Amino acid sequence: MMLGIRSPAAVRVAVRTLRSSANHRGCISSTRTIVSHRYRFNININPPLASNANPYLGPRNNGWNIRLSSIKLYSTCSESSASTPGDDAALKFSSGVENGGADSEAVADSVAVRNGAMDEAYYAIELALDSVVKIFTVASSPSYFLPWQNKSQRESMGSGFVISGKRILTNAHVVADHTFVLVRKHGSPTKYRAEVKAVGHECDLAILVVENEEFWEGMNSLELGDIPFLQEAVAVVGYPQGGDNISVTKGVVSRVEPTQYVHGATQLLAIQIDAAINPGNSGGPAIMGDKVAGVAFQNLSNAENIGYIIPVPVIKHFISGVEETGDYVGFCSMGLSCQPTENAQLREHFKMRPDLTGVLVSRINPTSDAHRVLKKDDIILSFDGVPIANDGSVAFRNRERITFDHLVSMKKPNDTAQVKVLRSGEEHEFTVTLRPLHPLVPVHQFDKLPSYLIFAGLVFVPLTQPYLHEYGEDWYNASPRRLCERALRELPQKPGQQFVILSQVLMDDINTGYERLADLQVKKVNGVEVDNLKHLRQLVEDGGNENVRFDLDDERVIVLNYDSAKTATSRILKRHRIPSAMSDDLIEEQDVSVIEVACSK
Repeated sequence: MMLGIRSPAAVRVAVRTLRSSANHRGCISSTRTIVSHRYRFNININPPLASNANPYLGPRNNGWNIRLSSIKLYSTCSESSASTPGDDAALKFSSGVENGGADSEAVADSVAVRNGAMDEAYYAIELALDSVVKIFTVASSPSYFLPWQNKSQRESMGSGFVISGKRILTNAHVVADHTFVLVRKHGSPTKYRAEVKAVGHECDLAILVVENEEFWEGMNSLELGDIPFLQEAVAVVGYPQGGDNISVTKGVVSRVEPTQYVHGATQLLAIQIDAAINPGNSGGPAIMGDKVAGVAFQNLSNAENIGYIIPVPVIKHFISGVEETGDYVGFCSMGLSCQPTENAQLREHFKMRPDLTGVLVSRINPTSDAHRVLKKDDIILSFDGVPIANDGSVAFRNRERITFDHLVSMKKPNDTAQVKVLRSGEEHEFTVTLRPLHPLVPVHQFDKLPSYLIFAGLVFVPLTQPYLHEYGEDWYNASPRRLCERALRELPQKPGQQFVILSQVLMDDINTGYERLADLQVKKVNGVEVDNLKHLRQLVEDGGNENVRFDLDDERVIVLNYDSAKTATSRILKRHRIPSAMSDDLIEEQDVSVIEVACSK
């Protein structure tokens, strides 16, 4: 059905006319009246793009027509009590709006539009039935207060879908800290064992493989598409809570921009949609046409129907890294903290001409390659030839803008980039090598056991945010303030550096008087600054002194006799049923037998 509408005012008239002509009909049925109007109008009467990106406008008679993608009048307020939705499609509108054809043609057009929309939905479902799977995960997270043991296991469920190469793509948080993973395809009662091949917690993606060939019978892989445009329709397929069968919800793209990934605590490109994404949907595909537009992974709490999907560029970056190296390679960072230069006086102070735009460098990670060439107070003007605006954004598609961090994150490890900067009023161009950077205090620690070292009942661990999370949901206020501030702000000064703390003291005669010294940074051992936990172990074992001295934060000092401490360590481990004095990552091969003998005494 085509309505000839030539202006925004005419749009409003058309809508009112359609509503009134339906609502004012005589209702001869006693059944409750329900009139449902569903329109998709684009009231921007500018000509559409050459790429036909706007499907709702079409030229006609030197004007612009608005196509109604679907008009459904499911109403019992009709001309007879025996009317049906199919009959409602034949309702005639006698108004000043141009019909564009006979009434019979209008009815045929309306039915065709409706059937076309239904065909799209059914096609998405048909694609999903042979590719989307339900994932059952048994997981067990470690205890960071007692790093030698795990917490009780938990069960969770999510979704995934088949991609090329007999692989299953899902979210990392669906299989995080997994101990056992099963998958089940649609229409099958059988669950198959799956192995996690690669996990990228920053981008919240994971790849599973199933060795049983029976599972792959009748399964089809989905093809990755492109980033959808605003208001394009997508269908989210998965196994959300509330039932056991596959579910399909439809929505449109609302926004495309870098967003905080909750699981990995990183800022990467994401797509906001208005389709419902509930627990269990995670890992399922968002289908646009016959291709995948993204992977469902999170929603916005305290809001209705605001969900997010991981876009194809992020997915391809993850998959290509796994294919090239066999494992997850991460996302690059320049290691910069930048400030917008929107204030005119600030720009004048740094000698920025009116034709220049950029951002001010506030802080540089010492472990990044940018630290070699850039300086504090430099103005970054462009990245790989792309101008950076004063608010830190760059051009993206048709009149959209995103932060320039997206350009950095899409680089592969060890790729180079040309960075143009303004320094003391002069322009310079530098080549910077990009690679993933690790914070001083890790934000997450999935799929691995925490590191620890026990010496004379003193429990040493590297500080991580999961350690602070053990203080509860309000960990930011409940955890030690000094540790929390350093975890969020301090940068590493050298590769491999850790923030080592004394987490607690397991009481024994040898450490009496030190029991209140907990949650303090270990700065030195025998006068040598500590780089990381492995370095602390070496300093304790190789000191060659009669006594071992630990210099802690707040100018606190611990001194222990080395021989007495070694003897006490074995006694304390046996008392607390701790299998080893240190985590596996600290144990060198030649020390395994020695530690096993010590623990057995």
